[in-house]
Amino acid sequence: MSKITKNRLLELLSARHLNNPYSKLADIPSPTNFKDIDKACKRIKKAILEKETITIVGDYDVDGVVSTTIMLDFFKTINVKVNHIIPNRFEHGYGLSTKIVDLINEGLVITVDNGISAYEASLKLKEKNIDLIITDHHTVGDKIPLALAIINPKQKDCNFEFKDICGAQVAWYLCAAIKKEMNLDVNMGDYLDLLCVAIIADIMPMTTLNYTIVKQGLKKIKSSSREAFKILNEIMAKKSLVSDDIGFFIAPKLNSAGRMDDASIALEFLLSENSQNANETLSLLEELNNYRKTLQEEISKKADSKTDKNDNAVVVWGENWHEGVIGIVASKLSNSHKKPAFIFSIHNGIAKGSARANADVNLYDLITKANHLLLGYGGHKNAAGLSLKEENLEEFKSIINKELENYKESLHIEPITLGELDVASVDLEFLSIIEQFEPYGLENHRPIFKISNTSLVKYDLIGKDKNHLKLTLNSDGVVFEALKFNDSNINFSKNFDLIVSVAKNEFRGEVTPQFLIQDIL
Repeated sequence: MSKITKNRLLELLSARHLNNPYSKLADIPSPTNFKDIDKACKRIKKAILEKETITIVGDYDVDGVVSTTIMLDFFKTINVKVNHIIPNRFEHGYGLSTKIVDLINEGLVITVDNGISAYEASLKLKEKNIDLIITDHHTVGDKIPLALAIINPKQKDCNFEFKDICGAQVAWYLCAAIKKEMNLDVNMGDYLDLLCVAIIADIMPMTTLNYTIVKQGLKKIKSSSREAFKILNEIMAKKSLVSDDIGFFIAPKLNSAGRMDDASIALEFLLSENSQNANETLSLLEELNNYRKTLQEEISKKADSKTDKNDNAVVVWGENWHEGVIGIVASKLSNSHKKPAFIFSIHNGIAKGSARANADVNLYDLITKANHLLLGYGGHKNAAGLSLKEENLEEFKSIINKELENYKESLHIEPITLGELDVASVDLEFLSIIEQFEPYGLENHRPIFKISNTSLVKYDLIGKDKNHLKLTLNSDGVVFEALKFNDSNINFSKNFDLIVSVAKNEFRGEVTPQFLIQDIL
């Protein structure tokens, strides 16, 4: 079998983007194909002209905060005052709830990144004679809320060409349509920096439309005039940004606000108008993010110890586990146990859960099989949230395990390698080919390679806690070093196969390729 060399790498990565109908920003679909968008714009125009109260209801994750930021920035740009509410996870629960409706007394409500499952809240708004416009991207359930307009590409009768967009993109498209309806002077390209953060953080497929927006958005962050991005650029100090900079560095900070405290801190950071405010809110986000990491570690250990390896899914619960981190714990356990994971926190007899999967299983469809037990649920293929009474947990667990018996083959999708790597051809040029096809993400994975039959020359444990593995290896006479993070297991044979990715290592101004071990086979 021929090995992956620079030419072969270029060929394989180019092929992924051959038929992208939206490869230029000028080619991206227009807002007009969204169901109800025209109706929504006419109603918003009326509200603006008649100076009605407009309330934006967002959500507490990155996508929800960015969606809210875009809406608030847009209305400010066109000199229209609007109110906004981002629910507090601990006080109000998710999205447009009846508790949120209690805070609104008149005018027009526009949801962003939520609302498609807000049936009860929509009835309450109707009683109050308040019009509702929903913008969302989550799966549409059986009970559709009563709304004047619903803008969501996942509706069966919505003709928008690309279904897998995040909430911030739907909100952005609505703003673009309002701009057109009212003939306003706003540059919608100014929002690409924010959009790219939401698309990456919400783990949307990094293909066609999303790929183009994120590619442009990463450049836009570098030159952004937003105080929040100026300060992040300063800290990161990088010539150009890649999707991982957002996924591992920026998104967790923004997410920590809604997870640990209140998402309005992240909103304030993104809307900062001076560097002092940006600095203060960022240091608060840093603090919350560090606290989140500590708690996450504790709960992961507890959840892991309750896991039965014979089950088809990880379904575990604990009293008062912090609701803000159970989603990340679910994600971690789903990856380490290679099956879907449901983590619940019990409080006053109610179990609130987060589910994550990296599989052919559609979590939303899977959960509906137990909907007679649920108090509420929502989400999409790879991530969902749900709640039920504590006494129904065992029955829920057995339904999920039973349903998954038919899925034995695909409870976890293993990353697919591009092929056998020619280690000798890995140099800076090889790296630059990989970088050329950034951004990577879901359905457009960062290239990983197999290196067969490597022999171990020596190993070291590095890092201040000695918890990272540095291996010196020999492959067909080529000696190279490879790192495996957060692994201190040194019991391995003399010869083995590896799955690796190749990254850029910048140290004291010198740039070298670095092999990162994904798996030792």
